[in-house]
Formats: sequence, C-alpha cells, structure tokens
Amino acid sequence: MQLLKQLFNFYINSSIHVAFSVVSLTWITFLTVGFPASHTVLLFLFFATITGYNFVKYFGVAKFHHRRLTNWLKWIQLLSFICFLLMCYYALKLEVRTYVFLLALAVLTVFYAIPVFSKQKSNLRNVSGIKVYLIALVWAGVTVFVPIINADYSVNADVIILGVQRFLYVLILMLPFEIRDLKYDALNLSTIPQKLGVKKTKNLGVLLLVGFFVLEFLKKETHGNTILALLIITILTAIFVRLSKIDQNKYYCSFWVEGLPILWLLLVFLIN
Repeated sequence: MQLLKQLFNFYINSSIHVAFSVVSLTWITFLTVGFPASHTVLLFLFFATITGYNFVKYFGVAKFHHRRLTNWLKWIQLLSFICFLLMCYYALKLEVRTYVFLLALAVLTVFYAIPVFSKQKSNLRNVSGIKVYLIALVWAGVTVFVPIINADYSVNADVIILGVQRFLYVLILMLPFEIRDLKYDALNLSTIPQKLGVKKTKNLGVLLLVGFFVLEFLKKETHGNTILALLIITILTAIFVRLSKIDQNKYYCSFWVEGLPILWLLLVFLIN
C-alpha cells in the first residue's frame, strides 16, 4: 500500500497527470474540428508538458538544493530529461510552420519560471494579477492552436470560439487552485480570491462556465453529442468549483480537478 501511494504521488508530482490532461484537451480539439488525431502532436505535447511543468515547478529547488536533492526529485529530474529528449524527437516530426508558435509559448514558459526583471528579481509567475491568465493563454495555445496550425487547418470563427472556450475553461479550473493557495500566496500577487474573496470567486467560476457553455451555440458547426458532453462536464466542473475551499484534501485539485479534462475526453468517446 505504501508503494502504491508513493507511485501515485510520483505520478502527480512528476506532472504525468497534467500531461494527460493536456493531451485530452488536444484530442478534444481534433474531434471538434473533425480531422484525425495526430499521434505526433499528442506525444510531443505529452512529453513537452512534463518537461515544461517540471522545469517551472522545480527550477528553483534544483538550482539551490542540487547537492542534497531528495530521491524523488532526482527521479523526477531523470524523467524530465528523458521526456525532454523524446520531446525533441517528436518536435522534429512537426510541420515547420508550427515552430514559430511553439517558440513563443516556450519563451513564455521560460520567463514564467526564471527571473527576467533584473531590478525586482522576479519572474512572470510573480507579476501581480496575471498568473492564471497566462496559464490559461498557454493552455489554449497548446491544446487548440498547435494542432490547428500543424494540420494547416484554417483558423475560422469556430476555431476562435473554441480557443476562447478553452481559455475560459482552463481559467475556471485554476480557481480551485487559487482558493487552495489563498493562505500561502503573497498579497502582492493579487490573485482572484484575494481580490474577490472565496464566495465571489466561486460565483465567478459558475458564471464563466455558463459563458463557456453558451459559446458553443455561436459556432456554425456543432453536434448534439458534443453539446451533451459539454453540458455534463460543465455541470461537473461547476460542482468542483462550488465545493472548493481553502483547507481541502491534498488531491482535490492536483488529481480530481486537474483530471476533469481526462474525464471530458472519456465522455466524448462514450457519447459518440
């Protein structure tokens, strides 16, 4: 039992779970626009997510405590290095037109983790009020526009709406994390719960979910099965947002909330 718990914690802490979520949202994009899923894109994004997230999470730890790294962190570093190599391998299989867009996302990721403002010694992660919007923007770019650009699919009105929906959904998923971190975040971060309070943050999440769902009806092409899956995931996400609290189970956000995109993909497959 202890071994299973350690493996589960490694699965969460090494960003494998979040990588599956990114792949799930990207797969949903393929299904939504109606062309075959590219395994090259999916595998690239899976390994890139593990590499990028672990870089962001553990850059400071590895930098300042490299001589006494815990065993689990060493294993995460090894996994990240292997994933980086695999990411590079699959990157070579992507279309050239995708590279410019990926470069922009990569620069954002690096600046998010590394202090780039010399006077303040701060990174984008610590810039007041932009953290969740930056994360939502990158996720929307990765899970909507990377597969679209790589497939040379036209960026029409439906794709723009899909991008806005994805931005909103990731922003909503961030709210339980923001509520959880309320007692740890510095006041100068100006997070949404710090500015609105927990109750109003939950209300905002539900309101954004309504907008997220209604946007589907503005598309020129949508299907009953898509709407049904969207309705179910909207309701489930609203429940998770409403049940969010400052003192929550350690896996509430890191596993259950972050796993909602995986559930969404499964719903799409089951309903279709």
